[in-house]
Formats: sequence, C-alpha cells, structure tokens
Amino acid sequence: MTLTQPDLSVFTTLESQVRSYCRSWPTVFDRAQGSRMYDEDGHEYLDFFAGAGSLNYGHNNPVLKRALCDYLERDGVTHGLDMSTTAKRAFLQFFQNMILRPRELPYKVMFPGPTGTNAVEAALKLARKVKGRQTVVSFTNAFHGMSLGSLAVTGNAFKRAGAGVPLVHTVPMPFDRYMAGKTPDFLWFEQLLGDHGSGLDQPAAVIVETVQGEGGINVARPQWLRTLAELCQAHDMLLIVDDVQMGCGRTGAFFSFEEAGITPDIVTVSKSISGYGLPMALCLFRPELDVWEPGEHNGTFRGNNPAFVTAAAALNAYWADDKLKRQTLAHAQVIEATLRDTAAHHSGSAYRGRGMVWGLELSDPQHAGRAARRAFELGLLIETSGAHGQVVKLLPPLTITTDELDRGLRIAQRAVYETA
Repeated sequence: MTLTQPDLSVFTTLESQVRSYCRSWPTVFDRAQGSRMYDEDGHEYLDFFAGAGSLNYGHNNPVLKRALCDYLERDGVTHGLDMSTTAKRAFLQFFQNMILRPRELPYKVMFPGPTGTNAVEAALKLARKVKGRQTVVSFTNAFHGMSLGSLAVTGNAFKRAGAGVPLVHTVPMPFDRYMAGKTPDFLWFEQLLGDHGSGLDQPAAVIVETVQGEGGINVARPQWLRTLAELCQAHDMLLIVDDVQMGCGRTGAFFSFEEAGITPDIVTVSKSISGYGLPMALCLFRPELDVWEPGEHNGTFRGNNPAFVTAAAALNAYWADDKLKRQTLAHAQVIEATLRDTAAHHSGSAYRGRGMVWGLELSDPQHAGRAARRAFELGLLIETSGAHGQVVKLLPPLTITTDELDRGLRIAQRAVYETA
C-alpha cells in the first residue's frame, strides 16, 4: 500500500500529547463498514482492533444502524438520565429474556455511567458498602480502567503512575500461571487469609478478568476460576468479574465466565454492550446486594437512550440463537492454527487466547511493535498488549467473514516474519 503523508497538523498542534492510537496509525480515517476502515485518501484497512473490543458486530452494522436512524428520525429521547423511557424498557426486556433468564442469572441491572471504568467504580463502591470493608484483591497484570478506583486494582506500573496519588485499599495476587506452575494455585492468597498475623485486612471483594486483554491475553483456566469462586465464598468475599472487554460474545458465550460454570456476585459490562460503539455500561449484581440509596451513585450520561436502541437491536439480531457463538468458536480454531504455525517459526514465542481474542507473545519485546507498524503499512490494524507491549493482539469483529479473517491473518503473519 502506497501512503501519502496526511495533514495531521491540527491534531499535533491542538490535541494533547496523551493521544496514543493515532500515533500507531498515522492516517486520517473517514468511514468504516463491517470489518474495514477507510482513510480520507480511500485506502482500505482490515480492522483487527474493533474499537478495543467495542465493535463486536463491526462498524456501522446495518441492522443496528437502521434501528438507530429510525429512532432518531422519530425524535426518540436522546438524553434521559435515569428516567424511564421506551428505549430503556425495550433494552431491559431483551436483556432479561435473551441473556439473563436463559442462563438463570438473577442479576439486577445498574446503569452507572457510559464507560467501563464507571462500571468498575460502581462495583468496587458497592462491594465495600455491602461488606463494610475497604480492601479489594486484584491480580497481577490486571487492567480495569483509568479512574482512581479502577487504577488501584490495575497492575500496569506506567498507568498506575499517572494517578499522581497513592492507590490504596487494594492487594495484588498472582493471576493464573503467573508463577509458571512453581506453586499451587492460591497458596499465597489462602495463607494470608488464614493468618491473623499476615497483615491482610479481610477483603470485601476480589476483582478478576477471565482473560486479561491489556495485560497480554492471559487466559484463566476454568478450574482456576472455579477455585477462586469457592475461595471467595469460603472467606465471605464478593467475586467481581470484569467483563468489559471479554463480554458480549468475545470468548464465544455472551459472558466470558460461562465456560467456568460460575456465577459472580457482581459483573461489569461495557464496550460492545451497545453494539454500535456508543457509550454504555452495566453493573450487574445479585438482588441481595442492591443496597444503594436513590441517587447514591449516579451520572449525567448513565441513560444513553440511542445506545439502548442499538443494544436491544444487537441482542435481538445476534443472541436469539447460538449462530454467532458457533461462528466465533469456529473462527477461533482458524486463528489458533495460524498463531501455532507462526510461533513455530519464532524461537521463544508463545500464543494464547479464547474465542476471538488472541495474542502472540514474541521473545523480543520490540518485535510486536515493529510487527504492528508493518501490519498497518500492509493494510491491517492491530495493537499490542502486555506490560512491555510484547504481545501482538488480535481482536477482530465477531461478524468478520471467513475471507476477511484469512486475509487479515496472512497479513499479520507476514508482518511478524518481515520484522523479526
């Protein structure tokens, strides 16, 4: 692909230095459809980034777009705080009938604000209120958001440093296989919990991702998650599963914890819940935990009615049967086979993932970044993850076609080979 130098002057002179993704992809995007994005010069890019997992159903999904346009054209309520609206009612009914009831999940639904970190903040706040304790246990390499409470349970040192204040009342524990099998699961955690001299205050909750996306595509085994759930129950701690990036079908099932057969006390959902990239987040919890006073936790944009419309349309279009789940699991086999082959040709590399989130860890931490840059030149958008950016991260839309998936994987593989 021949790229001309785009005019980025307004971004570089006016926008803050904090911008990041635009540095990896130095072009000006103009439109997008399905699994493809196009810049203002008409260059096409396959998107294996999917809005950091916010576009599980692709860009401008026609079914969702039609529902949104119809709603806006009839002057449907756009901003409603937490008022009752027809759009919210329709979403809640679809969510209850297509997601919660079939899975026998008892959750109450809270709209905490428009982003994932809003949902995490609500979950932490609620757990501490219910248990009357301050400490929350998190895990190594976790990522839960960029606001202060979420940063406190995030592992990445660079992101934590940006807080500018002490991040307290949290304790990190080793994630699954963090110790490479050298110690039994939860040995350290259980020892601290059982020893009154350990210095660990009784935790209110434990927060975990079943697959750590930003942390390097670290996949927790189902048995590890089941043991964690049992540990929480035995020690009167609430279990919070952060499904912000891995929910909404990313791992196959709607919720990423379904494979493990557990029922968390609290679940956070965002990113692809609106289905269209519109800001929306949920905090789900067992009914007995609903101890909020009216208005005790709120937010101006917790009632994003256009997002309710597209979210309901997505549930109706993709979760009335298991077709999307089966397609996701079939595509997972294709991705895994490609990464297995790629890893076999690069000493010291490893691959891992579930559903349609996969990572290729390369022995040279700089290799992943070089591969991502070369992929962009070849017309593919991929990012890196992990504490050192050492993992090439694949996060394509769930609705991607087989041909698009094959083409994108070939480009990714070529980029890794050419930058070794």
